[in-house]
This record gives sequence, C-alpha cells and structure tokens, in this order.
Amino acid sequence: MRSFNNRGPRRPFSTRKFNNRPPRRGGNGQIGQYINPARFINKAVSVEESAEFIPQHKFQNFNIDPALKSNILNKGYKLPTPIQDKAIPHLLNGEDIVGIADTGTGKTAAFLVPLINKILLNRSEKVLIVVPTRELAIQIDFELKSLTKALQVYSVYCVGGMSIGRQISELRSRHNFVIGTPGRLKDLIARKNIFLSEFKTIVLDEADRMLDMGFINDIRLIMAGLPKTRHTLFFSATLSREIEGMIYEFLREPVRISLKTRDTSQNVEQNVVKVEKGTNKLEVLRGLLNRKEFNKVLVFGRTKHGVEKLSRTLVQIGFRADSIHGNKNHSGRQRALTAFKNNRVQVLVATDVAARGLDIPNVSHVINFDLPNTYEDYIHRIGRTGRGDQRGTALTFID
Repeated sequence: MRSFNNRGPRRPFSTRKFNNRPPRRGGNGQIGQYINPARFINKAVSVEESAEFIPQHKFQNFNIDPALKSNILNKGYKLPTPIQDKAIPHLLNGEDIVGIADTGTGKTAAFLVPLINKILLNRSEKVLIVVPTRELAIQIDFELKSLTKALQVYSVYCVGGMSIGRQISELRSRHNFVIGTPGRLKDLIARKNIFLSEFKTIVLDEADRMLDMGFINDIRLIMAGLPKTRHTLFFSATLSREIEGMIYEFLREPVRISLKTRDTSQNVEQNVVKVEKGTNKLEVLRGLLNRKEFNKVLVFGRTKHGVEKLSRTLVQIGFRADSIHGNKNHSGRQRALTAFKNNRVQVLVATDVAARGLDIPNVSHVINFDLPNTYEDYIHRIGRTGRGDQRGTALTFID
C-alpha cells in the first residue's frame, strides 16, 4: 500500500527523517512515548506462510461438565484456539497463570470455561474478574451468560457510569461471578457490598493496563483483601518489562504461556499515511473513507473532545459515524458500540477506551488519526481488526 492524501498517491514512506526526535506531548498534557514510524509498517502473513495450528485437545476431551461442553458446542466452538488449548488444562488443575496472546485469539473463553466448571463443581465458589473498561466488563458478562445457559450460574457486572444502586441490589442476589472496573469495585468494597474474603479466584484481564500506574493502587487494595490462598489469573496481549516485575508480587509460581510470535497480529497489514505539511488531515481521512473497501472503520483519536468533534464533522459531511469516549454516558456509549457492531454506522471514532479487549466483528480498517501514547496502546488499537483468522488493515497518520 502507498501513502495517500487528498491529492492522490504519493511516494512510499521513508523512516530516515524521523530519527532522534524528542518525546511528543500527548492528550491531557501527557508526554507520549516516541515511537519510530517504522514500527507502524508490517506486512500481514499470508495463509500459506502460517503454519496450521493443530490443538492437542478437543473441547469434548476436557475434563469439564457435560452441560458446559454442550453450551460450548452450541456456540460453534469446535476446537480450542492456541491460548485455550494451552491454558485450560492448567486452569482446571488450579494453577496460577500468566497468559499472553494476540488480541482476538479467544483469551476470554480460555479463562471462563475452566472457571465456570469450577463453579459447577462447588456452588459456593466466587470469582472476581477485574477489567479496565466498562465495555469490556459488559462483553465478558455477555460471553459468560452465553456459556452458562440453563446452568444456574449467575453474574453481576459492576462498572462506573451506571447506577450503583442497581449494582448493589444485584449483589444482594445470588451470584458466582463479579466482573468490574477497579474504581467501582473499590467503591462497593468500601460500602461493604463486596466482601473480598469470599473470592478465592481473581482474573486480571488486560493485565498490563490493570497494573500500570493508573490502577496499581486499586489493584493492590483488592489483592490485599483476598484470601492468601487463592487462584490468580493474568491475561493480556502485551506485558511490559516493568509490569512483568510485578507479576510475582501477586501470583504463586505461575505457569507462563506466551503465544505471541511477533508484537502485532500477523493478520493485520500495517502501513502509514504521510500527511504533508499544509494538507488538511480531515480531507485525507475523507478520501480513505470514501473507498469501497473501508466499510467498517475504527478511527482512534487521542482526546475525548477531539474524538467527539471528529465524529460530528464526519456526520456533517455525509458519513454514518458515531463516537465512544469517556465523556459520553453509558447508554450513549452502548448505543454507538451496538450500531457499529451491527453495521448501522460505517465509522466509530474512539479514544483508547475502545482499544482494550473489545470483540467487534469484521472491522475492515483501524485508522490511527492521532498517534498512540505508547507502542503497547498501538498494539491494542490495531488488534480490533484482523481478529481470529480474518485479515485487516491498520493505517497510522504521520505528519
């Protein structure tokens, strides 16, 4: 692919002029990590080049409840993905685990299947799942409910931006799983609506985000309240060296499963779009979105205000677009997400709130309209396309 602006094709991108630049300033005054633009260029691996994965197990061969197996098969899951194939046996044995795998490879079912089975074996067990965003919490709850049909396994999701009163009421009812974001969980713990001593199993999904400096104090508080003898699971697509050093603060002799063969998904064709000085960035985006193949596009911006403004501008110039960001209320975010999932809008403009763990089917393109603050954020952004065995394209705007 070549770079484009509103005046048509230009020469291929060169990285030489970008060397040795100082750190850039990101949204909210944060200093963003300098990322060499060459890291935004990566060819997808063709099907012929990819070795076919042959699982060691089948779902019907796992030592799990027959009714759970039936629900798995009814969802169309025939063979486990690599992370499921490797992780489920260890989790069924009660071992702590650190699971690192590309986005879109089935990490959620990798921990839900053995944990649902744990509940079926002992109805008094409780599981706490901690995630960075409300959208991810709701998505996991939806997946859990689809796997537990007619099994009388119950869950509550506890997230900010929604009525805490309703969540308190649901916590008073019978439940086996609590899925929540750190801030709301901390609130409910302080109000004595959640008693951490009852939870012998905890999952940190998107663990690298959960252990960064924004959440680490809340996570330490939660971990300190759990029983010392517990089952701890960390799952993520990325794990920085700093965060890796914290793993042994929370886990007991963990099994480490890493199935990443490269930084980013091999199914995603990555390239840059060079925006020449004096060129209107919006016009470059407009030109791309008018192309037939750009049929379901996730556009990432850095700030809430910028994302909302871009979304409204796209609507004004004739695109079916919506936005998702932290200033939007819960119902508005869910409406936008549902419309995008169901192809009622072509373009969803988002902050990094949509980059973590969300499973949105058939995203054709991810466009980084604004540069990510870190390379890890970039990995999670582009992981919204090329999920499973599908192909996708990621483009990053470079000034």
